[in-house]
Amino acid sequence: MNTVLETLSETGLVPVVTIEDPYKAVPLARALAAGGLPCVEVAFRTAEASESIRRIAAEVPGITVGAGTVLSIALAEKALDAGAQFVVTPGFNPAVVDWCLAAGLPIIPGVNNPTGVEAAMEKGLSRLKFFPAEVSGGTGMLKALSGPYPMVSFMPTGGIGPDNLAAYLKLNNVFAVGGSWMVTRELIDREDWKGITVLVEEAVANVQALRRKN
Repeated sequence: MNTVLETLSETGLVPVVTIEDPYKAVPLARALAAGGLPCVEVAFRTAEASESIRRIAAEVPGITVGAGTVLSIALAEKALDAGAQFVVTPGFNPAVVDWCLAAGLPIIPGVNNPTGVEAAMEKGLSRLKFFPAEVSGGTGMLKALSGPYPMVSFMPTGGIGPDNLAAYLKLNNVFAVGGSWMVTRELIDREDWKGITVLVEEAVANVQALRRKN
C-alpha cells in the first residue's frame, strides 16, 4: 500500500474541511495535529482550496494534506502543484483517475455500487471512497460489497458522525472514515482552534477504543 494511504489507514479518520480564508488553513491544520490527527482533506469547494493546501504543505510538515472534491484534471493539477499528497473524488472519473496514476498522485475515487468498484479495480485501485455513505445504503451496502470484493476497502464519507461512527469502523472492509463533524465551517469561521482540537481528541479516542475492541 502507498505510504500516504497507510497513514490514512493507521489514523482511521480523515477530517474533511472547507476553507474560505487561507489564513486559517495553518492554525486549523495545527489544531488537527494537536488533537492527534496527522491528516486533512481540503475540499475544492472554495476558490481558496489550493492556496490553503499550499500553506498547510509548506508550514505544517507533520500533516498529510490531500485535496477533496476533485472533479477534473485541471483541479487535480492544481492540487498537485499546491503540494497535495493525495486526491479524493466524489465519483469515479476515469480521466482524473488516469491522470493521477500517471502523475504518481495517490487517488481515492468515489464509488457507491459494484459497477464503480469494478471500474476502480480495473485501474488497479483497491482503496476507495464510499460516497455518499448513508444515503447509498450505509453499513448494509458495505457489508454486501465485502462478499464479492474482499480485496477492496473503503473510506465511507457522507452523513457520518459520532452517533454512527462505530457501526462503520466495525466493518472489516473500512480502512478509514471521512467526516467533518469536528471541523465544521462554524468552528473554522470563529477560529475556535481549541474547540476543534477537543473534538478531534474525542474522535481519535473513539476510533482507538473501537479498534481495540475489534
